[in-house]
Amino acid sequence: MSIADLRRLLADEIDASEVRRLLDELAEQWQERGVRLVRLASGWRFQSAPEIGQFLDRLYPEKPPRYSRAALETLAIIAYRQPVTRGDIEDIRGVGVASQIIRTLEERGWIEVIGHKDVIGRPELLGTTRKFLDDLGLRSLAQLPPLMAEGEVDGSAPANGTADAVAQPADDDDEEELRQGEIGFSEPDGPGPALT
Repeated sequence: MSIADLRRLLADEIDASEVRRLLDELAEQWQERGVRLVRLASGWRFQSAPEIGQFLDRLYPEKPPRYSRAALETLAIIAYRQPVTRGDIEDIRGVGVASQIIRTLEERGWIEVIGHKDVIGRPELLGTTRKFLDDLGLRSLAQLPPLMAEGEVDGSAPANGTADAVAQPADDDDEEELRQGEIGFSEPDGPGPALT
């Protein structure tokens, strides 16, 4: 739930900063329990702690959907370089992007058309959604891990120079902080993000 929704439930009697303070306090109280209150891109939610994931998997043995390497590469390019056109993605990957990959990512709710590039043909500009961040358990794109440069293995300095661009920084406020969002690799009600 967003802070705006919580304020509406309280008939707007408590201001946003007070609601945020109370949520932070509650999150701290729930930190050592099997269920935690966490802040995501689209608001706050209770979710299971990662350490109880193995037990929940026994109750709900469903496997999360698997995505092709091409789909994950496309998603990563959109997340780190947005807004991008399909042509930009093809230039970076060095191969064509199948329409089915874009459609799958849109149906999952991880990417969306956020505009059109002002060039001949007006190609669509793609970006991530809040659901992308929520599914990964992130508040903003700034929390994505930094990109490693070609030849870099363990986060140390790359052999060939500087690293590529990193995620865009995001404002730390709630409702207006992001238009971007979701890259979930696991279902939102699961024990937490699980890259498959």
